Amino acid sequence: MNIPIAETDDTAGHQVIERGRHLARQDMWVELSQEMRAADDAHETTPCGQPIADLLGFGARADVVLAAEHALSDGRTQSDYDFLAGISELEGEIQNHPDDPMIALVVALAHIDLAWAWRGTADPKDLPALHQSRCAAHFDRAADLLKDCRSTMPNSPAIAAADCALLSGHISPRTRVADKYEALITLDPRNHRHMRAMGSHLLPRRFGTYDQLEVQALRNAARTQKTWGAGGYTWVQFDAIALDDEACARVDVEYFLEGLHDIVERRPDQQTINLLAAYCSVTLQNGMGRNPKADIARKQICEAANWLIRDHLTELHPLIWAHAANGFSNSLRVNSTERFAARGRRDALRAIANQLREELRSGVPRQN
Repeated sequence: MNIPIAETDDTAGHQVIERGRHLARQDMWVELSQEMRAADDAHETTPCGQPIADLLGFGARADVVLAAEHALSDGRTQSDYDFLAGISELEGEIQNHPDDPMIALVVALAHIDLAWAWRGTADPKDLPALHQSRCAAHFDRAADLLKDCRSTMPNSPAIAAADCALLSGHISPRTRVADKYEALITLDPRNHRHMRAMGSHLLPRRFGTYDQLEVQALRNAARTQKTWGAGGYTWVQFDAIALDDEACARVDVEYFLEGLHDIVERRPDQQTINLLAAYCSVTLQNGMGRNPKADIARKQICEAANWLIRDHLTELHPLIWAHAANGFSNSLRVNSTERFAARGRRDALRAIANQLREELRSGVPRQN
């Protein structure tokens, strides 16, 4: 079995992050804003689908956020670290560039990151009072900044995405989560990450119900039909059914599979094929055995790995397969990219071997 291995899945993203970090460190905020706005207007992404504007903004705030995260994870340094110094410097850039929504966006996203740093992974009810108040204060400040950003640039996908990111910590009974995501997807319909995030947010464990998830998945398919066909349904359900057994048990399997075919027809690049094949071979398989009704749906969807691998996979992207084993979690910390990629490569080769077992036994070569 001889299949090319792509080892550079994250290279483009890292380069863009470092570009944003460099511009911020050199106080080149005007240049940063210009590059973010140009990328946002053009809907530029990395091969993995990460928006370039988001990555530039992450690099620009990375020093402040990572320093605070490190201090919060190390009790010995917390008392010595000034948690307000870094964000105060970023706030100063708003004063220096009062009419620039891209710079305000960077600061708003830094506040969201810091809010999550203070919240951590504990149940919010178990947080110390200081952590609760700091978390709430950062989310409140981010909400204020994003309100001005939206009014200045109402058609910005980057600002709409930040508005959706804010939902996790700053939501009121009047907030309609689906409306926020519909606005974002309308601005950037080709980016499947927005649809996947909407599905996750509509689970009962977050801000929705199973009925809302199904209705919004169907609505999304109708609204993005020209771009994705039935794939709009599949993308909304994609992460939701991997996270929640009841959602998986309720999914319209036939329509989900139709969506898989439509996605491949419209986006046949190897990044997408690896994502879908890894999802069917690894991510959904991990949930087998927890819920009998969900297992029926999982088994049918996982069988799609057969035609995805046999008919469309021509190159392996190990990092995609490695992330598939962790459910594509955004909070995953990778200490060694090399070891992480090696694990993904093993999972991918095992999945291919399982699909091509009979050919390998008989010595019949794979036909591409």
